[in-house]
Amino acid sequence: MASDVERGEEEEEESASEELRDRFRLCTISIAETEAKRNGMEISQPIMACVSDLAFKYAKQLAKDLELFAQHAGRKSVNMEDVILSAHRNDHLSASLRSFSNDLKAKEPQSDRKRKKVTKKEDKAAKEVLHIADS
Repeated sequence: MASDVERGEEEEEESASEELRDRFRLCTISIAETEAKRNGMEISQPIMACVSDLAFKYAKQLAKDLELFAQHAGRKSVNMEDVILSAHRNDHLSASLRSFSNDLKAKEPQSDRKRKKVTKKEDKAAKEVLHIADS
């Protein structure tokens, strides 16, 4: 039987999840209304509610998939490659994500990019090559 503390934590987590779902739903409805107006269309409230619920369920499943991809790669955080991998069934989306990723990498300053770690063996070989070239 769960203690009062555990029940309280479960209720807080459920409340936070419901709040997230409600905020996501409001954002989805707002986007749908904006796009409908921009295109001279009308969307009924039941359809908007259905679309927002489907979008939330999709986002929830996507988050689980991304977490599993990162976990499978032995990482604790999701990276861009996980997101691109999640779109592997949609060639157009996958290509768009790769293009977006490449654009971000191109805009990134050189000094901020992670450098490949050099093993001691590679470092020693590089020093020997430099030493020979100096002679």
